[in-house]
Amino acid sequence: MQEEGTMPRKFNKKPEKKEKRKISTRKKTCRFCTDKELIIDYKLARQLGYFLAERGKIVPRRTTGNCVFHQLRIVEAISRARVLALLPYTVTHANL
Repeated sequence: MQEEGTMPRKFNKKPEKKEKRKISTRKKTCRFCTDKELIIDYKLARQLGYFLAERGKIVPRRTTGNCVFHQLRIVEAISRARVLALLPYTVTHANL
């Protein structure tokens, strides 16, 4: 029996399934493997700045599309450039 002012319970209610969107993504290729003339050097701060996020973090491989070999070289070059103060460690260091 129901008390006055209460709603009846609904049992066995299954959640509705949402339609999933299929997103077709193109396989990213490593820009350094395709163009052999590009070099990774710690002195090229403008080129390395492309691989830094707004907050100063290094952008991951899945975002840039680099291969493992070149991603490690980029990380190494960014680290060297940061030590020599060519690139900032964080955003606050860039403003100083």
